[in-house]
Amino acid sequence: MEADRLLDQLRAQIANRALFYLAAYDALADAVGAERAEAVLTRAVRLRGRAVGEAFRRFAPADIAGLKDAFLGGLPGGEALFRPDLRRCDEKALEVKFETCPLQQAWRDAGVPEAKRAVLCRIAGAVDLGTFEAAGFAIENRTWTPGAPGCCHLTITPRDGP
Repeated sequence: MEADRLLDQLRAQIANRALFYLAAYDALADAVGAERAEAVLTRAVRLRGRAVGEAFRRFAPADIAGLKDAFLGGLPGGEALFRPDLRRCDEKALEVKFETCPLQQAWRDAGVPEAKRAVLCRIAGAVDLGTFEAAGFAIENRTWTPGAPGCCHLTITPRDGP
């Protein structure tokens, strides 16, 4: 079926992105140390997220329902790849827990140890920080940690002030 083929291609492209994050992290960690590598890559990914976030700015400061529809409706592969669990959507917060992540799966398939996967998840999760900050919202992103089920757990709220 064509839809399955396209979903497999998208999964492969996301896995390729995950492996690029891994290669970039390893190269930088060798050159400047693990801590500095994480900081630099996190900043780069967050900056990319800020560019993405402009598309959601129209929902600020407090259209949480509109933000939810636009964000979840724009997930790569729909809900199939990240399996979002909508835990809350009201005037105070949008809370989503992602049950799966093709980035994390690619790192797992590549044999990346859990502690390093957690670092890579923090780096990759910076895209969400930049996205929702640029959109005019506050965000808490609890990325995956060893032993925890699922992946990122986002809580997005109206931001006080500019």
